[in-house]
Amino acid sequence: MQLNPVSWPSLTEALADRITGLTPADQGPWPRVALDGAPAARTGDLAEALAEALRVRGRPALRVSAAGYWRAASLRLEHGRHDPDSYYDLWLDNAALWREVFGPLSPDGTGRVLPSLRDPATDRATRAPYTELPPGAVLLLEGPLLLGYGFPFDLAVHLHLSTGALARRTPESDRWTVPAFVRYDDEIHPAQSADILVHCDDPRRPAWTG
Repeated sequence: MQLNPVSWPSLTEALADRITGLTPADQGPWPRVALDGAPAARTGDLAEALAEALRVRGRPALRVSAAGYWRAASLRLEHGRHDPDSYYDLWLDNAALWREVFGPLSPDGTGRVLPSLRDPATDRATRAPYTELPPGAVLLLEGPLLLGYGFPFDLAVHLHLSTGALARRTPESDRWTVPAFVRYDDEIHPAQSADILVHCDDPRRPAWTG
């Protein structure tokens, strides 16, 4: 697999062009894009920049964070606060994402999406209003461990960190999650299964498959 150096602005522009070129006849009226990666890879930053690049191109985008679809703390912390297998298997409410995001954005869906379900800091419902996405609007779902659920992404981008870089760039308080990402690499192989791979061990010098 050949990786080519790229700047973050150039990467953002190229991704925006790629998304703009997705054909509704194949994917339905709303392109669904994954920005998959550990928190240390800063998928949220890329989602924010990409949403702006799409807006300039006349394509509205809705950013949905996986953290806004975590299960209630009583469920996800059932085996303790620092259990990597629970983080891998239990934290994301994938059923709610299917119901509130992917179902409405299916080819025969309504386009009426719930941007978030639960505040990850307070563990309370966000009470976010539903958003009506017009045809052509883009879903940007960003966060970790997204590619193992069979979500119908039209484009999947994986921001990859080697285990060493992940450990270095993850705050000490969150390093207990590192084994979950090792398991993810072993079981899901996101670097191979994603449509686009971005290698970002050095955040100043990313490289990608183009």
